Amino acid sequence: QVTLEESGGGSVQAGESLTVSCAASGSAFSHSAMGWFRQTPGKEREFVACVSWSNVESKYSHSVKGRFLISRDNSKSTVYLMMHSLNTDDTAVYFCAASPQESFQRNWCSVYGRDYDYWGHGTQVTVSS
Repeated sequence: QVTLEESGGGSVQAGESLTVSCAASGSAFSHSAMGWFRQTPGKEREFVACVSWSNVESKYSHSVKGRFLISRDNSKSTVYLMMHSLNTDDTAVYFCAASPQESFQRNWCSVYGRDYDYWGHGTQVTVSS
């Protein structure tokens, strides 16, 4: 069981940076791949980034690659999403998600929301021009 709580959302100007965090409780965090997804009203949830529980692999959507960086601190049971060069298209509610895995999956993370079992309630990020 993993409980997730996002924080750090807010309102910024285009071109600025923001870091959102996701604190996890439960022993499964260290053996879970972690993902960030986002959603805007009327649109489907969109994959943003993920990181394997070994911290070896990370993946990014095309729209954020080179601007966003996902990282995790297993000692703090926290995953971060550092967002740079934000633009208005990045405005969304950002959700973190956990996917408990077997040891053979330690170096892999999924880009599909259906592979994640636990979700936070989300944090709003608003970018204005």
